[in-house]
Amino acid sequence: MKFGETFMEYLHGEQESFLDKFSHVEYKRLKKVLKRCRTCCRSLHGSCGADVQEDENSDALSQLCHYYESCPLCDKMFFSELMKEASDIAGCFSSGVRHLLQLHIATGMQRYVLLLRQCFKTDKQTIAEEGRMLIDYVTMNAIAIRKILKKYDKVHSSVNGSDFKRKMQAEHIELLQSPWLIELAAFYLNFNESDEDSCDISGQFSCDLRINEPVMTLNLPDSISMKMEYNLTCSICLDILFNPYALSCGHLFCKSCACSAASVMIFQGLKSASPDSKCPICREAGVYSNAVEMLELGLLLKRRCRDYWKERLIAERAKMLKQSKDFWDSQTKYVTGY
Repeated sequence: MKFGETFMEYLHGEQESFLDKFSHVEYKRLKKVLKRCRTCCRSLHGSCGADVQEDENSDALSQLCHYYESCPLCDKMFFSELMKEASDIAGCFSSGVRHLLQLHIATGMQRYVLLLRQCFKTDKQTIAEEGRMLIDYVTMNAIAIRKILKKYDKVHSSVNGSDFKRKMQAEHIELLQSPWLIELAAFYLNFNESDEDSCDISGQFSCDLRINEPVMTLNLPDSISMKMEYNLTCSICLDILFNPYALSCGHLFCKSCACSAASVMIFQGLKSASPDSKCPICREAGVYSNAVEMLELGLLLKRRCRDYWKERLIAERAKMLKQSKDFWDSQTKYVTGY
């Protein structure tokens, strides 16, 4: 079965009611845009004349394809539409994962209310099912975007589709590189370890912390036959992430390492970082104010690396205490003059 048929079957299948609340790639419509563009290119090629030899025809076609690397039809309808759809999908996915994790990691009164709800409803299975649908949602749309960009490059003999992928990464809407996907994977691995009834979807994820470069792996569906690997090493301390945070550019760091890179103290937090502070990897500025604490990933690493986590926790508390003491001593000297 072709992917287009598989994708349409997915959109109108058992998850249709769930998908009605979310945006998705208009795969069929974008394919029609490319089909019209291909027809236009062939008609122009046909106008070159029937008496032209086959090799000359090939040269003419390649010149036309080169001309159509900047196709007015596709530039107007294809990329602008796809960028909007990708942005909407990324927003829907992140908001869906946030909502799901709020139900799983709840504190205070919210936790009390959820415990009351469990008397009437099996919330754990409901949360697991919603997470499975979110994973299907992001992987199917990510595959659809990759397929349609590959078709674009094939029709136009260009690399504009590949360039568009890099643009998506720069705009932080590359779906399979989202930190929320890592957080959702950690949620499933935690859920599977804490519950007797294991989830079918948990088999898509694995986390290996015993190798030199600890990684989390996502196995994509058979239709694309590939896997995504996410490095769980902090690029600053070169150790396993501790108390991990994701900057708005998508890169992961230990909280203390990120605070050090942003020139703020641990107790002040990343929100207090200057807007001019840059990510140590991509050098993008203003990425600290919307940094997200990766609670599920932190919980997973804490469970699997207990001794390491305890050692880092003691060291970080000592460091934070020293920073706090030095800070308030300097403030006292500034106010009193001695």
